Amino acid sequence: MTISAPPHGGRLVDLLTPPARAAELRQRASRWPSWQLTQRQLCDLELLACGAFSPLESFLGRHDYLSVCESMRLADGTLWPVPVTLDVPDEVAAAAGSAGMLALRGRGRTILAVLRLTESWVPDLHAEAVAVFGSADPSHPGVAYLLRHTHQRYITGVLEALQLPEHRDFRPLRHTPAQLRAEFTRRGWSRVVAFQTRNPMHRAHQELTLRAAAEHDANLLIHPVVGMTKPGDIEPGTRVRCYQAIMPTYPDGLVMLSLLPLAMRMAGPREALWHAIIRGNYGATHFIVGRDHAGPGTAADGRHFYSPYDAQELLRRHALELGVRPVQFRQLVYVEEANAYMPEDEVPRGAQVRSISGTQLRRWLAEGRELPGWFSAPEVAAELRRAYRGWPAPAGERGSRTLGPADNQLCRGLDHTG
Repeated sequence: MTISAPPHGGRLVDLLTPPARAAELRQRASRWPSWQLTQRQLCDLELLACGAFSPLESFLGRHDYLSVCESMRLADGTLWPVPVTLDVPDEVAAAAGSAGMLALRGRGRTILAVLRLTESWVPDLHAEAVAVFGSADPSHPGVAYLLRHTHQRYITGVLEALQLPEHRDFRPLRHTPAQLRAEFTRRGWSRVVAFQTRNPMHRAHQELTLRAAAEHDANLLIHPVVGMTKPGDIEPGTRVRCYQAIMPTYPDGLVMLSLLPLAMRMAGPREALWHAIIRGNYGATHFIVGRDHAGPGTAADGRHFYSPYDAQELLRRHALELGVRPVQFRQLVYVEEANAYMPEDEVPRGAQVRSISGTQLRRWLAEGRELPGWFSAPEVAAELRRAYRGWPAPAGERGSRTLGPADNQLCRGLDHTG
């Protein structure tokens, strides 16, 4: 049985060089100028090298970059909504230009890849922010990163990967697109619904995934992001242990957990489209698009950067060329009288809808109290209590208290996807 969704662009890219070539390049690269990759660049390099960013074969060149910003398409017309670029200081670009080559180093100065330089330019970062994020407001975390942490020049060229970045944690849960596709085939899975998240999974998330699997007669891929997410998010180790804890509560043979080392941009609808493309490269045939998918929350003045269901509408418009079928749900809320989660637009008039505030949840975790069974599985609640034991409980529960990022992200509850 084979996976029905082809890689985006028709071919799964693999930039890893054969061992003999890698050894040769590693020796030669020791004499070339080098660049220590940032955390975001490490994530991007890994996903370029393994084919998760297919059809990209390198960081974007200027023509593709401008086309992506303006039209969400590569210069050849292929759908691609988010720029994947390599930014470096002027002096690094100049040194690489003189040598013609640049060694890309990871942690511990390990040479992970080499770039034969073909292009260097100074981008208009303000214009990129407006095009990609729909805003140049620095209270948007993606905009803030772009405008405050991006180096002066973008460069590109022929990219050869010598090895993938090394991860010492959760190795059995890390898969390349080729490995995940092979595993789906081994299991006999032909229809796979992928679920994106950057938060712990509570009851609403599980209910959403179970409904998606049943509706589409498919298996489930829980595919959380463990690269860069939004500042203030729960650290990946705790989240992964929560995912591991909830897996046994699914029906046998239905679900698989795999980690995605993606650097999120929090670009809302554009990022939702990007997430769908990436999951298609990993072999998913369906992709859950939740309320405010990859949204950064609100601006400093309280405005939402994106409307709640903008992401779903964008994927609906591009569904035919995606190769991955969007699975769209309204937000689920817990209805006490029904003892069940229901789409928000199906709640009976006058029904009691229950929720837990970020402050209340943080208090309960700090005090080691039990979380309600309707909100979180006991296994997940236990992991969160272990992680947050020792936090000081808030002094009061008055509405005037301003929640910190960790409060909000811990319980963003029922927005379903990150």
